[in-house]
Amino acid sequence: EGKVVESGGGAVQPGESLRLSCRASELRWSTYGMAWVRQAPGKGLEWVSAIYSDFKGPYYDDSVKGRFTISRDNAKNMVYLQMDKLKPEDTAVYYCAADQDFRVEWLVANRPNPLKEDLAYWGQGTQVTVSS
Repeated sequence: EGKVVESGGGAVQPGESLRLSCRASELRWSTYGMAWVRQAPGKGLEWVSAIYSDFKGPYYDDSVKGRFTISRDNAKNMVYLQMDKLKPEDTAVYYCAADQDFRVEWLVANRPNPLKEDLAYWGQGTQVTVSS
């Protein structure tokens, strides 16, 4: 089975930046979409961003558009989330998740609130805390 590991979380003040990294091994990388999903305290899972292996452009939730940037490096099996201008409401556990491209694309477009059983691979999560 594939293995997904994310890192890069931490505690920062509002307006500061963090960069999350995710490595996905033992996957047919070129056929997979990758997503960042977060869970704030007391809330369910929320899509943050997604990037695909086909022509389709990346997805950003409206709450992070213009502040977060997703990218991938297929040669290194890595995906990144650059988070700038962080706000207290960004505080959450951030998960890296992966599945076949068509599955991720469909879920992002049609299922506003993901469940872990929706996607095949999940990392352990990394905590992001934004407070003054």
